[in-house]
Amino acid sequence: MYIPTTRWTWSFVIVTTVQAALVLAFESYVFARFQIQLKGDAGGLTESKTIPTFLTLYIFGFVYELVLVYDALRLKNTIQIIGLCICNVGLLIYGAVQMEQIREAVEELDKTGNINFGVWAEMKPFLITIPVITAVGSVCMSFLAWKLYDEFAWTIYKHISADLRMKRRYLTYQIYIALLKFDFFFFLGFTVQFVVIVTDKKTIEFALTLAAIPVTIMILLFAAFFTRRESTFGMIIVILLYFGGLAYFLFKLVRMYSPERAHSYLAARRSFTFFAVITIVLIIMTIINACVCTHNFNKGLKPHITSKRSTGQNEKANATELSGHMGQHGAVPSRMTID
Repeated sequence: MYIPTTRWTWSFVIVTTVQAALVLAFESYVFARFQIQLKGDAGGLTESKTIPTFLTLYIFGFVYELVLVYDALRLKNTIQIIGLCICNVGLLIYGAVQMEQIREAVEELDKTGNINFGVWAEMKPFLITIPVITAVGSVCMSFLAWKLYDEFAWTIYKHISADLRMKRRYLTYQIYIALLKFDFFFFLGFTVQFVVIVTDKKTIEFALTLAAIPVTIMILLFAAFFTRRESTFGMIIVILLYFGGLAYFLFKLVRMYSPERAHSYLAARRSFTFFAVITIVLIIMTIINACVCTHNFNKGLKPHITSKRSTGQNEKANATELSGHMGQHGAVPSRMTID
């Protein structure tokens, strides 16, 4: 796949790659140091599972962010680039939450004699440095996103021309597709933590939670497919499933603070709350955008977002979500009406 090679795109790639490399190095050290210091029957304690789960999830977050950076630059999707800046701030907040949660886990393990509390002093400088790196990365990414917005705006104008209504429809589509990509990470993050830390593997809830992962992936894939194909029936089904997901996360959020269930979530409640709240907000935004996208069906947007793969010079000349040959849908008009 072709990525536009300009000063600002390369700068964005370098900043996110360096940030991810540093964070991954520090997180890997903390992970290894913690595992080496565990002793006794720590493997059966919830606290011993929280730290590896946090660290692994955080590492996956930065790797997934790099994938989305490549995807956003390839498609010249300014909405997704802005979303990545917001996501990076979310990772910054999670890094701060993670530090306090790890300290509490080490304290609990120290009380049972399963770890030496001195390991916290060794890990603390690295855990403090990680949010600092992420904060600097967020500032740099925000500046570069502003530059990329100006750079990619001309590409969108050339393909959508001056039709303001079509621009708004395309903007809604871009926001919706970007939301689906972030929905995947936060839903997966919550589910993985729930499976590893809380759920009893002998219960039916464990099997249902595991089954929810592939089902969710299929829903998100079909959501994007139905939007591109402008299938109203398909979108109605997907929106109903979104409401089911919203009810699920609201139920989990209330449950983890209920007196009779609070002890099961206590070891990672801050992290669960962070992921649950973010996911609920994302689902609400996704539902709103899905409804607006469905309302925009059959109004001329489909040719702009349905494209075939091209190779060679054609791919380099048209490597955006708006590009490509329109096939059976016909060519996109070069001039459109201004509102």
